[in-house]
Amino acid sequence: MRYYETLYIINPSLAEEDYRAVVAKFTDAVEKNKGVVTKVDEWGKKTLAYDIKKFDKGFYVLLQYCGEAGLTAELKRELGLDDRVLKYQTIKLSDDADLEKLRPKPDPGETESVEAVEAVEEAADSEEADAEGEGEKDGL
Repeated sequence: MRYYETLYIINPSLAEEDYRAVVAKFTDAVEKNKGVVTKVDEWGKKTLAYDIKKFDKGFYVLLQYCGEAGLTAELKRELGLDDRVLKYQTIKLSDDADLEKLRPKPDPGETESVEAVEAVEEAADSEEADAEGEGEKDGL
């Protein structure tokens, strides 16, 4: 499979739900054409280097995916037809990509940090319970 990335700029005047719909539309378009999305990186609203369709800002979205050559043609067609997309560019990163290496892996530090936070919270709860128990003994 080939590995591509497409950077597209979305109209900045869209509501949050419309913005999410555009991102979902193109992610689904890749999957519908037998591609595999490896990463969707939303950069947020940024100032453009020059005005595009009378807009000086836009929502940037980077879409990285694997697929066959026909996939990019279909995605470019859909991006060109959607008026909410100001500009787009697709780049082929690799001719022969290993899909397993490209899939995002859960960060082991994230799971450990969640477990550490839970352990600290449990310890704090048990200390509070112990303190309440001692206060009752003193009152007797």
